[in-house]
Amino acid sequence: MQRRAVIAKPDYYLDITADVCPMTFVRTRLLIERMSPGQTAEIRLKGEEPLKNVPASVAELGHTVEELAAESPGSEIHILRIRTKS
Repeated sequence: MQRRAVIAKPDYYLDITADVCPMTFVRTRLLIERMSPGQTAEIRLKGEEPLKNVPASVAELGHTVEELAAESPGSEIHILRIRTKS
């Protein structure tokens, strides 16, 4: 899967590739709480559980999942781009 070019640089960046559930979402939620409405974050994650649970939990809180894609073709690391609700 090829990543699309992202126009704007994200406001925040978080690498949770070394974390396991539930800490992956705990760290993501703490980041979201620091963000202002409409800001974006790019989150690096890996593993089946975080890949499934983090985007679903972000959406459940009412924020927008803008993109979820492999960091590079065949990579087990994915990039999740989110935007906080306005």
